Amino acid sequence: MTASAISQEIKADSTSNLQLWIQPTIALILAAGVLVWAFSHDLTATQKATINSSYITELVLQHLALTAAIATIVLLVSVPLAILVTRRRFRWAAPFLIGVANIGQAAPAIGLLVLFFLWTATTGFWIGVLPIAFYSLLPVLRNSMLGLQEVDAATIDAARGQGMSEPRILGQVELPLAVPFILAGLRTSLVLAVGTATLCFLVDAGGLGILIDTGYKLRDNVTLVVGAVLAVALALLVDWLGALAERYLGPKGLR
Repeated sequence: MTASAISQEIKADSTSNLQLWIQPTIALILAAGVLVWAFSHDLTATQKATINSSYITELVLQHLALTAAIATIVLLVSVPLAILVTRRRFRWAAPFLIGVANIGQAAPAIGLLVLFFLWTATTGFWIGVLPIAFYSLLPVLRNSMLGLQEVDAATIDAARGQGMSEPRILGQVELPLAVPFILAGLRTSLVLAVGTATLCFLVDAGGLGILIDTGYKLRDNVTLVVGAVLAVALALLVDWLGALAERYLGPKGLR
C-alpha cells in the first residue's frame, strides 16, 4: 500500500469518527441547553413540581426502561421467527408473518395502545410496552429474514462439507453473517420505540410523554418544551447507540 493510499485511509477513518460523534454531541447540547433554559426561569410552584432534577431523571429512566423492554421483546420475537421462516419447511409462512408485522406498523401507535388498554382493561408498564413492541417489530423481522436469505449458498455448502451440523451452521455461519442486517433493523426499531414511547403516559406506563402532556394541559410552555426536547435528544442518543452497534458488533471481516 502506497503512502498516498495510507493517508487517504487515515483521513477517511478520521472523517468517519468525527461523523460518529457529531450526533451524541448535538443530543447532549440539546438536553443541557433546554435544562439550563428551563431552570433559569422563575418557575411557579406548579412548574417546580415537574421541572426538577429528580423528577426529570425519573422520567428519563422510565423512558429508557420502556425502550429497552421494547427492544428486547422485538429481538426475542423477530430473530427466532426469521430463523423459522427461512428454513425450507416453513418458508410458506414468511408472507403471512410479514403481513402481520406490516399491520402492526401501518396501524397508528396510539390506536394500538388504546385497543390493548380496552382489551386488557388495565394500565401499567407492560400495557405500554407490548403494543409498541408489536408496532416496532417489522424492521428487525424483515432485516433478519433478509440477512439470513443473503448468506451465500456456497458458504453453507462449504460448512456442510466440513461436517458441520445444521444448528452449528446456523449459529456459526448464518447468524454471524446476518448480524449487520439485524443491527440495522434494530436501530430503526429503537428510534421508533423511543418516539412512540412518549405515548405511554396514556396507559400510566411513564416516560417523557408525561411532561409533554402536562405542559399541553396546563398551557405551560416551559414543561412542554423540556419534555419535547428531551425526547428528541434521547432519540438521537439511542440512534447513535444503534450506529455504534452496527459499527462494532458485526463480524470483523464485514466491517
